[in-house]
Amino acid sequence: MFRHLLTLQQVSRRTIAISARRQVENKVPQKQKLFQDDNGIPIHLKGGSVDALLYRATMTITILGAGYVVYELVKAAFPQKK
Repeated sequence: MFRHLLTLQQVSRRTIAISARRQVENKVPQKQKLFQDDNGIPIHLKGGSVDALLYRATMTITILGAGYVVYELVKAAFPQKK
């Protein structure tokens, strides 16, 4: 029983150690070419529609946050009378 357990352990180690790794394509040169192109598009929008969406979401959150800060400052500057 113990011998079978050791054999199973060796086989499982061997399969994990020699399994083929997935090859990943290097996309860095393509991205460098895209971002270094002078085509009039701002750098924060050269990534496509996902970048545009993230930019708009960030600007929306920033404007809402700034508005909330101003609201809280005004509320603190003029306390309610009891």
